[in-house]
Amino acid sequence: MSAVEAEPAVAASLFGDRIELARAFTEALAREGEQRGLIGPLELPRLWTRHILNSAIAAPLFHGSVADIGSGAGLPGLVLAIARPDVSWTLIEPMERRVTWLNEQVAALELANVTVLRARAEDVKAGEGFDVVTARAVSALRTLIPLTAPLARDGGELTLLKGLNAANEIEAAQKQIKKFRLSDVRVEVLGEGVLPETTRVVRARVRETA
Repeated sequence: MSAVEAEPAVAASLFGDRIELARAFTEALAREGEQRGLIGPLELPRLWTRHILNSAIAAPLFHGSVADIGSGAGLPGLVLAIARPDVSWTLIEPMERRVTWLNEQVAALELANVTVLRARAEDVKAGEGFDVVTARAVSALRTLIPLTAPLARDGGELTLLKGLNAANEIEAAQKQIKKFRLSDVRVEVLGEGVLPETTRVVRARVRETA
């Protein structure tokens, strides 16, 4: 088994007094993630940098109620729930084994601000909608917008963690951006000068009514 990446010094400053919970989650993911099909074998040497901190750097962008689509191993949802206990998180994941993992971690870490929902995003009835909807490494933006935008309240936000091609994905998703009445669609780069690898976030306002 590959060696697990040592905790970068910046982790403590990103998580503050929640760092012990972040360490416990990262240790559990390193111990069980590959065996349970949550992460690949090549991820352990970059677990903190590529996954934990890549998610945590976006924590200041969230507020109110948030839905994380396709939570998988808990990236970004569990990481963000650790970093932001003042925000209410709903982790939406269709695969039973991943839902089991998420529920185990919520219980082990005593995360009172997290609800795990086993469902496909398109089957979720969001009521008045969430303040923010997020996702990480789920699919291309043109596919992701129809899954996420309907879950946001009028005037809510999409805050989607994407890769280097984020700007190109926006260009390719113009049809979906118009259909779902997204505005102020933009890429924000997080972590410059703080993390070894920056995080790109596509942000947009959803159906804001006058």
